[in-house]
Amino acid sequence: MFSTDPLELFGSLGTISIIVLLILLGFSVFSWGIILYKWRMIRLIKKEERRFLQAYQEEAFSEKTLQPLQRLAVELPHSPSGSVFLEVLNRMGHLVDLNVDDVTVTARRAPHWPDRQYLEKVIQYLVQQQITLQEAYLPFLATTGNITPFIGLLGTVVGVINAFQQIGIEGTASIASVAPGLAEALLATAAGLFAAIPAVIGYNYYLSQIRKTIFGVEAFSIEFLNVLDAPAPVGKKGRSRS
Repeated sequence: MFSTDPLELFGSLGTISIIVLLILLGFSVFSWGIILYKWRMIRLIKKEERRFLQAYQEEAFSEKTLQPLQRLAVELPHSPSGSVFLEVLNRMGHLVDLNVDDVTVTARRAPHWPDRQYLEKVIQYLVQQQITLQEAYLPFLATTGNITPFIGLLGTVVGVINAFQQIGIEGTASIASVAPGLAEALLATAAGLFAAIPAVIGYNYYLSQIRKTIFGVEAFSIEFLNVLDAPAPVGKKGRSRS
């Protein structure tokens, strides 16, 4: 009689079916680890990004110096806009031969102030870098969602072949003799779907969240670029406007 005990069912599987299930288990464990990790990171990124952008709107260039905002960006390493902000300052500091801790808006008077074309290319590169960082491990989720159903199907096909071979040996095609083999075969399909469905959901969800974040980074980059490209201030109390 066919047993419904999972341990007995697993013990009755053939070698290929066991290998298939172990592969699917590995994909499932790793994909769930990535899903939980990305969930934590997305929340942290959103929190730090909101804090940095709020500070940028309230304090940027209010004292003709970037130091307060720069210090905040250092304290928020997971903020994409903050990272872009710091990297731009580092590159500009080297170009105009300034100490990056003393970069001010009036530095536009330096003779080697970079032109807009260069700044645009730098910011494009930095934004792409942020996209790459935030999409880390997502290809594994996509791979899991794409191939685990086929791996499960492979196990099912092998199980069905074994079931028909058993029918041939026993010489009967009764439900009692066919059902156990088919159940074992369909177990691989179920395992493949169990691994694939969460991976696909997680991949699509995190990809949409990353796109929203990057859209905000691009908007910040455009505004920051306009501020950097504005004319140099005139007089001690003059300040540039974006």
